[in-house]
Amino acid sequence: MEDNFRLRSKFPLYPREAAGAVLVLLSFASGLLGVYLTMPASDYSFLKLPRTLDDLQILRDRLEGYTSDYTLQVLVGYCIVYIFMQTFMIPGTVFMSLLAGALFGVFKGVALVVFTATAGASSCYFLSKMIGRPIVFCLWPDKLIFFQAQVAKRRRRLLNYMLFLRVTPTLPNTFINFASPIVDVPYHTFFLSTVVGLIPAAFVTVRAGIALGELQSIGDLYDFQSIAALFFIGVITVTPTVMGKQRS
Repeated sequence: MEDNFRLRSKFPLYPREAAGAVLVLLSFASGLLGVYLTMPASDYSFLKLPRTLDDLQILRDRLEGYTSDYTLQVLVGYCIVYIFMQTFMIPGTVFMSLLAGALFGVFKGVALVVFTATAGASSCYFLSKMIGRPIVFCLWPDKLIFFQAQVAKRRRRLLNYMLFLRVTPTLPNTFINFASPIVDVPYHTFFLSTVVGLIPAAFVTVRAGIALGELQSIGDLYDFQSIAALFFIGVITVTPTVMGKQRS
């Protein structure tokens, strides 16, 4: 038992768990390879995960031509990349949301972002269910204790609380995705709160992507009015939980 504990502390995943994570990673790589092989021969050196607005503008300019002629491939590639980033908690999905607005417009962009973000969050949820417990204890012990206590207190109206978390920046979405199965948030509650709760922020980001050239920094996305509006929506979602406690 002590030997197992020492091994677990040095490497938090058992070989079977690590193999499962590698299998998921290879599945995403296979999907991206399939998209690449169906695209025309060209110079794709511009294809990389955007880290700055300049990177994003270059990517937008180069992809606009492909989007009209190879719509399916661009959509599939976009979805695989977004879901991959969400699954493995890779920063930068805000740039992908901006790109959706720049390439597909507001309504299609919001639908695409909500779909991919929900699919990626679900993939992260189930990956965490398989390998997440030791990782989340190592990365976010304090946040996990807080989240677990809040979920336990709000078990009867958990959907309202999860909606509140999704709409407001109270806890990072990456943490919510990874920690939810650890603190026993049911998947149907997790899924519904993700689909509905991500719509306001997705709308703000996708709409900003249409006017990408006017953005000076990512901070311009969320001005005081946008943040206030998101918190207002969040307060509305959590109100039934508060009222229920008062009646009790």
